[in-house]
Amino acid sequence: MSSTKPSLGLLRSLTEEHVLRVIMHRGRLTRSEIATLTGLSKPTISESVRRLSDAGVLVDTGERTTGRGRAGSYYSLAEDCGAALVAGIAPNGVAAEAVDAFGRVLARTHADLDRSAGPDVAAVALEKVAGELAAAAPGGLRCAVVSAADPVDRETGRLVRVPDEPFLVGELDPVAVLAPYVGETVLVDNDVNWSARAERDEGGASGVDDFVYLHLGEGLGCAVVTDGEVRRGSGGLAGEIAHVCTAGPDGTASPFTEVFELLGLRRARSTAIDVEALRSSIRTDDASGTWVREVLARAVGGVLSAAVAMADPRLVVLGGSWGSDPSMVRAIADRFSRAPRHVPIAVAQVAEPELSGARTRAVEQLRELIVTESRSEPRRE
Repeated sequence: MSSTKPSLGLLRSLTEEHVLRVIMHRGRLTRSEIATLTGLSKPTISESVRRLSDAGVLVDTGERTTGRGRAGSYYSLAEDCGAALVAGIAPNGVAAEAVDAFGRVLARTHADLDRSAGPDVAAVALEKVAGELAAAAPGGLRCAVVSAADPVDRETGRLVRVPDEPFLVGELDPVAVLAPYVGETVLVDNDVNWSARAERDEGGASGVDDFVYLHLGEGLGCAVVTDGEVRRGSGGLAGEIAHVCTAGPDGTASPFTEVFELLGLRRARSTAIDVEALRSSIRTDDASGTWVREVLARAVGGVLSAAVAMADPRLVVLGGSWGSDPSMVRAIADRFSRAPRHVPIAVAQVAEPELSGARTRAVEQLRELIVTESRSEPRRE
């Protein structure tokens, strides 16, 4: 039986990928250190480093090892390998940063918005931050990851209108807006989905492959993670829980979003929850504060029971500006523990989880672009 051996060009390409990936994770390495970490021979690594340096992907940093023996040169990625754009579209504006392949934030900027900005104003804000960061990033912006506090169509990346969504900026198309600055590699998802990814990576759901992340803030959102992946649904609208039927203040059935209207906890002329008013009402120790906590805990418990029935998670993570309030966590956990089917509750731990999750994906995407574009064309020997 005959076997086909990989071509020398393919082997070189794989070796260069190994070299790049260990340098991306460590920042700078000598050829000897690369050989140790990859398990490849020093001559093979030396040749790969030479090729990548000739191609302008790696550079000799000018730093040398010290101590006994022959001094070794430290190599790192060239500055002009580019950066990734991370942008978060939220009620208070567009926050953005440029990150390099090592995960370092090179620059940050912000453009103000208000809750009724509309797609044109939001597009201008997004263009503004992209333009500023493209100018500040050596090598420019090669890809972008966007977090939006609105539903996102999974096929197009456009923001989607749904009933009673509090922060609509219209059918904004971040992919089209950012194309002149970063090309075609633009990934867009809902902020709650990015938050869930961050909590799985390094937060309250670390190491858990099946969980529900419930965001309770000015808006209401849910992310369902199964087998380690966020489930976005056929159109990207999985987890839109505003109209899940639950218990209202008087115990009768009510859409989740309407509970806050009945409690007088919405912002004027908006479906957004007045978080300051809500916090004030739940932090009192009198009968009124106890009643509001119980009403909210019962309503949240109804939503969680629906999520458990449909997704069968191992864990629920509570996040958001009031969802992680200690008094609410205790009330929700107590109420939910009495449900016929319940699971443990954890509290979100990652600061700015929507940007953290988007940043992690942006770094991954940038690394993939650098590796892919640096590969040598396979050659026949």
